[in-house]
Amino acid sequence: VQLQASGGGLVPPGGSLELSCAASGLAFKSYWMSWVRRRAGQDFEWIARVNPSGGLINYEDSVKGRFTAEKVHATNTLWLNMSDLKSEDTAVYYCAKGTQDSPWEPDAWGQGTQVTVSS
Repeated sequence: VQLQASGGGLVPPGGSLELSCAASGLAFKSYWMSWVRRRAGQDFEWIARVNPSGGLINYEDSVKGRFTAEKVHATNTLWLNMSDLKSEDTAVYYCAKGTQDSPWEPDAWGQGTQVTVSS
C-alpha cells in the first residue's frame, strides 16, 4: 500500500488550499480513509474520516463548514478542500488508511504535507 499526499504550502489567513492523496496497492473502495493533522507539539487530530463508499464523512468540530473531504474511487484519490484557513490550521497533514470497518488505528500513512497559514 502506498499513499502519496501532496498540495501543501503557504497560504494567507482566509485563503484556500486543496490536498490530494493518491492511493495504490489497495482496493480503495473497501477501506475507511482519513485526513489527520499534527500541529507542532500536539497530538494527531483526525479531522475528516470517510467511510469506504465515500458517502459518510465525519469532520472534527474545528473544521466543520470549512473543510470538505472527498473519496474518488475512479482515480483512487482522497481529497481535502480547505477554505477560510486560520493560523491554527497550520500543521502537517497526513492521509491514512483504516480498515474496512473503522478509521481508527490506521495501518498505512502518507508521508505528510506541510500546510502553513500565515500572512
